[in-house]
Amino acid sequence: MTDREEILQIFKKTNALMEGHFQLTSGLHSDKYMQCAKVFQYPEFAEVLARQLALSFEEDGVEIVIGPALGGIILAYEVARSIGVKNIFAERENGIMVLRRGFELPKNTRVLVVEDVVTTGGSVREVMELVASMGSMVVGVGSLVDRSQGLADFGVKFRALLSMKVQSHAPDSCPLCLLGIPIVKPGSRKIV
Repeated sequence: MTDREEILQIFKKTNALMEGHFQLTSGLHSDKYMQCAKVFQYPEFAEVLARQLALSFEEDGVEIVIGPALGGIILAYEVARSIGVKNIFAERENGIMVLRRGFELPKNTRVLVVEDVVTTGGSVREVMELVASMGSMVVGVGSLVDRSQGLADFGVKFRALLSMKVQSHAPDSCPLCLLGIPIVKPGSRKIV
């Protein structure tokens, strides 16, 4: 079994845990950023982390794993592979999460939603709404990193490999902005 320190070492070894001044997908600012795509460059680490996450849901009867593009695509694949079920991903079309590319979600399917990092949980909730709109049931939510400080409540079982207390600030009260430190937006979604 992989413990918290081993998981943290994987993130450090792959330079996925970054420090500086970052604009998060939520619009908030932070001095730390978790870029899980850097971990996913290494299949051996992706497999270890996904297997560990999958263990949290082995008793939940998962039939399909789905993740939001982009952060959840590789994780959904690896978790589904570990469980031995099908995987798909949702992506935005005109700002709305949809299934494309011929993906289908049959009614009454037991679905696990996975995301690389949860801060506010917005993308996860959008995918959960999509799953519900198709007549299926979300049995759980899994994440590599929970940055919500335990505040993300999806109304279903939620498990994360790491829970990180990372301070986030509104742009108008960000101490890093006040110091004039240049901001970087490493995420995949454009803030509107």
